[in-house]
Amino acid sequence: MSQSPQSSSPALRAGVIGYGLGGSAFHAPFIASTPGLELSAIVTRDADRQRAAASTYPGVRIVDDVSELWDRSLGLDLVAISTPNRTHVPLALAAIAAGLHVVVDKPLAPSASEARTLADAGRGRGLLIIPFQNRRWDGDFLTLRRLLLEGVIGDPIRFESRFERWRPVPTRGWRERGAPDEAGGLLFDLGSHLIDQALVLFGPVRDVYAHFDRRRPGVDADDDTFVALTHLSGVRSHLYVSAVAAQAAPRFRLLGRSGAFTKWGLDVQEDALRAGARPGGSNWGVEPEERWGTLGIDGQTRRVPTEPGDYGAFYVGVERAIRGERQIPVDIGDVIAMLEVIEAARSSDGRSSIRMSEPGL
Repeated sequence: MSQSPQSSSPALRAGVIGYGLGGSAFHAPFIASTPGLELSAIVTRDADRQRAAASTYPGVRIVDDVSELWDRSLGLDLVAISTPNRTHVPLALAAIAAGLHVVVDKPLAPSASEARTLADAGRGRGLLIIPFQNRRWDGDFLTLRRLLLEGVIGDPIRFESRFERWRPVPTRGWRERGAPDEAGGLLFDLGSHLIDQALVLFGPVRDVYAHFDRRRPGVDADDDTFVALTHLSGVRSHLYVSAVAAQAAPRFRLLGRSGAFTKWGLDVQEDALRAGARPGGSNWGVEPEERWGTLGIDGQTRRVPTEPGDYGAFYVGVERAIRGERQIPVDIGDVIAMLEVIEAARSSDGRSSIRMSEPGL
């Protein structure tokens, strides 16, 4: 797991807003385990979550009203927002007004224009707005990036990427609501990871085509979606997100002119975190050999060790960036580009492909 250099400077004090799965598994544990950061406050109104947070983090202040974080007597430097999508922008603007750096869970905002508003607000106050795209540190994704740098499959041609699950019974939660300000549905949720990863790997997009379906009764937002991207590089990305996949397909398949790479299964970190494991140690993020991907051509393939997943690298990068010692781990401009792709996909929705503006225009 990535470690921050030891510093004689006081620890940066951080608060977490929201203690559902995101706050309890993806933010609080990594803030608490990152040298140079101190988990100081957690906001949740749910009594059971308050008890769980107090038990896991004795000495951390547990509050039920986010306004308490804006009190400068707490001495916070940073807040991480892991709340329903419709609240991301107003909470981030409130944090900026209070003089705090902000980490915002995906999706950063319901629209690219609102993300630009956040970027402008942070820039105007000299504060960092850092989108939380932790899947850039999935072990399988790190492996794929390495293979591309090594050029072992030749020029890439087509990239297939999936987050497909079997969730036949809707939860009726906010993620399944269709109102635009909710930013609900799988494209905003898991799809934001897939699009972000595709843009990191293959660069800006020229054309976007998509189709959205609502397969489960009572669901108002997409739960079975396909997005096709044509990158300026010529690579085509085919991205699938679904809650109705009763059988798994490969997580990644990358076809190149000299070979291919295929990888099944999800990064191991989420399951470990859901089970209550704390990040750290030499085995963190290490995937067993039987889950490694295969590289080559049919009849001439070999197993490729999966790079250790490392979500902790994100918060190491946050701490270094706030101190001015490193670039931020995820640039808000990258996520604005991702949201523009989502907007183009929603405009397409089975009708025709959408031509994107050239970068910089």
